[in-house]
Amino acid sequence: MQLTETFQRVKRASKTLALLTDSQRNEVLLAVADAIIYNKVRVLEANARDLARMERSNPLYDRLMLTEKRLEDIASDMRNVASLPSPLGHITKQKTLPNGLRLCRVSVPFGVIGMIYEARPNVTFDVFSLCFKSGNACVLKGGRDADESNREGVAIIHEVLQRFGIQQDVVTLLPATHEATGEMLNAVGYIDLCIPRGGRKLIDFVRDTARVPVIETGAGVVHVYFDKDGDLEKGRAIVNNAKTRRVSVCNALDTLLVHKDREADIPQLLAPMEGKVEFFFNDESRYDTEFMDYKMNVVTVGSLDEALAHIDQHGSGHSEAIVTEDEQAARRFQAHVDAACVYWNAPTSFTDGAQFGLGAEIGISTQKLGPRGPMALEEITTYKWLIEGEGQVRS
Repeated sequence: MQLTETFQRVKRASKTLALLTDSQRNEVLLAVADAIIYNKVRVLEANARDLARMERSNPLYDRLMLTEKRLEDIASDMRNVASLPSPLGHITKQKTLPNGLRLCRVSVPFGVIGMIYEARPNVTFDVFSLCFKSGNACVLKGGRDADESNREGVAIIHEVLQRFGIQQDVVTLLPATHEATGEMLNAVGYIDLCIPRGGRKLIDFVRDTARVPVIETGAGVVHVYFDKDGDLEKGRAIVNNAKTRRVSVCNALDTLLVHKDREADIPQLLAPMEGKVEFFFNDESRYDTEFMDYKMNVVTVGSLDEALAHIDQHGSGHSEAIVTEDEQAARRFQAHVDAACVYWNAPTSFTDGAQFGLGAEIGISTQKLGPRGPMALEEITTYKWLIEGEGQVRS
């Protein structure tokens, strides 16, 4: 398989996005949002064909599944992206040098963003909306599990782009093959940034293989620590929401840490999940497990320090939370824990671009170089320096 010509077309098409105004981009996004709802039967039928090939017991089944409500949420997120200020053309630094040169640093698109993702058809629409709004073309590489859903989604996007006279190559879906992944990761000069979104195996493969720049969006091994001064009612609600709201997402709770002084409260903490969640107790073999399922480890610790040490060793740098009424303990937890999002008396389920008011997200970055946490419009722009002179030369 040779995708070089495809990448070349996308690169050329990306240049045309600079000719669009923000209002034109917004008009297209609103039209695509309307088209998602208008064509929901097409999308759901394609999704049903994908679902038919996957066992319901597969942890990815919930991620793969689209419903009318989820399509409405996707369209709503796209409308939210359209309503946000443009991330382009912002002057982030400006100065005049002693020699009279005028310097201006301004935000611009990356150019072409490559996205590799697994059984997540919603990502197709989220990535398009964020990339289009920020002036980036996107190359999408979905997994086989969601291929029919992804192709139907891109077809709907292309229909709207054609109606507006915009080159369809600004959104390109690659074949759902390992060979296509390899070509994308080696598309030097065509892909300006690659973002993997999926499990640890996928992310490690992309990081270890890519010759193009990569931003890691990490798998989530997520903890909630119930402190000796935790409020039981708050704890019950937070733990239940963090675990059961959607078990297949990367911000779902995997291990509940409980201070030994509150060990007697564990049955009440777990009560809302009884019959739904399978519990493991102090199971060291599962300390590093991202369950993506109705399963959870419960570990007792002797102190805040022990909880912090556990998270240091077994956390993935995604999202962590403490439940406590002791502000000093909470501040220490937030200062010490090395993660993209650190919560106090709130569930990790809020780690989401839309929940953070970003419109949508392209992924949750767990790395420290570049963006960290939910990545949205600002995180997929870069900048360039504009310099104006009047004939100055350097001595």
